[in-house]
Parts: sequence; structure tokens; C-alpha cells
Amino acid sequence: MFLESAKNGIIALKINKVRTALTVLGVVIGIASVIIVYSAGEGINSLIVGQIESFGGSDMIQTEIKIPSSKQGGGSEAQSVTNMAMGVQVTTLTLDDMDDINKLFLVEDSYAGVLGQEQLAYGNETYKAMLLGVSASYIKLDRSEINSGRFFTEAEDKSLSQVVILGRKIKDELFGETDPIGKSIKLRKKKFKVIGVLKERGAVMTFDFDDIAYVPVRTLQKKIMGIGSIQYMMHKISDVKRIDEAADEMRYLLRENHNIPQPTEKQTGVFDTGKDDFRVASMVESMEIMDTVTGAITLLLLAIVAISLVVGGVGIMNIMYVAVTERTSEIGLRKAVGATYADIMTQFLLESILVTVLGGILGVIVGIIFSWLIAFGANYAGLGWEFTVPLKAYIVALGFSTFFGIAFGLYPARKAARMDPIEALRNE
Repeated sequence: MFLESAKNGIIALKINKVRTALTVLGVVIGIASVIIVYSAGEGINSLIVGQIESFGGSDMIQTEIKIPSSKQGGGSEAQSVTNMAMGVQVTTLTLDDMDDINKLFLVEDSYAGVLGQEQLAYGNETYKAMLLGVSASYIKLDRSEINSGRFFTEAEDKSLSQVVILGRKIKDELFGETDPIGKSIKLRKKKFKVIGVLKERGAVMTFDFDDIAYVPVRTLQKKIMGIGSIQYMMHKISDVKRIDEAADEMRYLLRENHNIPQPTEKQTGVFDTGKDDFRVASMVESMEIMDTVTGAITLLLLAIVAISLVVGGVGIMNIMYVAVTERTSEIGLRKAVGATYADIMTQFLLESILVTVLGGILGVIVGIIFSWLIAFGANYAGLGWEFTVPLKAYIVALGFSTFFGIAFGLYPARKAARMDPIEALRNE
């Protein structure tokens, strides 16, 4: 009986091809949207994770300045960002802090960083570029690589040497095809000797590594910017499994160095870190935060997509309701010759499910095609977009199609199954 009902359902759908096609189209759009949302969510997540990993691997911890606040949690972070945007400066993070952190058991090495922007000049050529003052250990811990020449040494950093390493874009702008090694550029009317050029690396989160000139951090502090503080530090940890322990040790040490009281646990179970003038975060934590953010965005988009699925489901209900009305006499005849309530219910429910399953399969195929096109376009534009459709996308897509087939086909099927055979035959 089940196979017979399925066969009858297929015949009924073939009779009204245009109506069936329009109904299936509504389901296809909704299911394809589910696939695209999941695939795009995975692509965005892989892109962001790749960008974060470009600054360092999972064994890296970043320490950066933060505006102290009396607020806790998100409020504190939001206020810190706002104050920085308004030009509030934090000058408490220093190279001495980095030296102390390097003495910790779990810390292998660190480098400090200070960012600025300056006009560079060579001959008649000028170029405004990002200036990054870093420690000599930068080249060992970062993903940047030397293309020609060399990086500066710790001795050059401590002696405030006026040396510079150029990103590929700056080298091309100032020197063209000429070898810049050994030549001098002007920076704030001071001559800096070019000792190296980095390999082309590209941009990471709008941060273009090829558009940066690298100088010793102490030289930038004393001779260019006139400051004694740093903006951030990167630390390499010897044991990734103990990275949280290492981060806690850094926080404790920095609070001691900056005369900040160690936080006490509140009744809510949260430590009050609002007075901290620094932020310590591992790359693992950063990636977990981004996973949470992209997951929330995916759920939001799925909620929006669900609206289109509901609209498609209403379309199914409407079409099935019309089908029941058109086939009233058929229903009456079937009941008159012995068809039961369950037989009629099964027939019309199967028709509804067939429509949505067919739409679901076609929707998955269309969604995969569009997801691949999005990934292809993103990679063509230079983004590290990974094309993937997670298993849960297929489960959710086909699960939704089956659910809506049953949910929105139930009422018309029950209406058909409850018909009085005499009244139904009289409709003839």
C-alpha cells in the first residue's frame, strides 16, 4: 500500500507539472540558502582563522595595551576600544616587561612592536608607509621571510642603529628594479641604511605586510617617535598544552610590574580585570572567539533563511489544499470501495513529502554550485577561502525539507482523510 500510494503521488505530481515545479522551486530556494549559509560560514571561519594564524601559530600569545576601566567584562573592553579611538594613550607597557616575561619558564622568546607612519624618501622618490619597530627576534617568531640581505641584530637594536628592512611594495615604489641593499633612505631627515628586503607576503586583515618598513624598536622609540613604551608583544610558548598557565603567569607578572592589584573573584565567578592596562590573549583564544562569532552569524542567517522555508511550506500547504479540492470525487470513490483514513492520509502526505524531498535534493545541488562559485570568486580575489560544505548542512537541509513536507502537508491530508464518502461522491 505504501508503494502504491507513492506511485499514485508521483502520477498526481506529473499531471500538474507547472504547479509542481513552482512548488518545488520555493523549496529549492530555501534549501539552497541553507547550504550556502553553512558553506559561507565555514569559508569565513577558515579565512579568519588563516588570517589570525598569519600573525603566529597556536603556540603564540599576544600582549597589547588596554585602557583601564572600572567596568567588567564586555563593558570594559568596549570602553577601552572607544577610548583608544578617541586618542587616549597607554604608555605603561615597556621593553622591561618583555625582558621579565622572557624569564618565565614557559616562554621561549618574545618580540616587541611599535607602529607608526612616516614618509620615506630615496632620491626624487617619496612614499608614505607604515613603520614597524620590532625586536631582533621578530624574524624568528613571525612568518615573514628575508628575500635579500638580512634582518638587524639585537646589538644593532640596542645601539640604536639606523637600519631598515623594506617590504616588497616599498622596495618597488622607491627603487624599482634597482637593488636597494646598502643604499640609504631618508626618514625624518635621518639616513637609514637598507640592509634587507622581505619576501612578498600580502595583506592580512587589511594589514599589508608588503607596505611596511621595519626598523629596530629602540631606534623607532628614541630617534623617531620620542617614546619609551611599546604597543604590543608576541610570545612563543614552549608547551602549547600549558598556554593558559603561561598567559596567567604573564598577567600576574605585568600587574606586579605596573602596581595593579591582583583581581579578586566576584560573586558571579568572574575576576575583575577592569584595572588592567594590558590584555593577554593566546591565538587559540582568538580563534575560539572568532568561531563563536561566526557561529552566531550563521545561526542568525539560518533564522532568516527559515522564513523563506516557511513561505515555501505555506506554498506546499496551499497547493496540497487545492489538490484535495480538485480530487474530492476521487477521495470519495476510494473511501467507498474500502480505503481507510490511514490510506488517504498516507497518499496525500507522501505527495507533500515527495515535493519537499525533491526540492531538498535539487536545493542541495544548487547550494553546492553557488557555494563553489562564491569560494572560487573569493580565491580569485586573493582571499584564503576554503570551499567546504559541512555534514550538518546536508542533515539540516534534508531534515528541514522532510519536516516541512510533513508539517505543511498534514492539514490537507487530514482534510482529505476526514471527508464523508457520500458527500465527496456527490461533488462529482
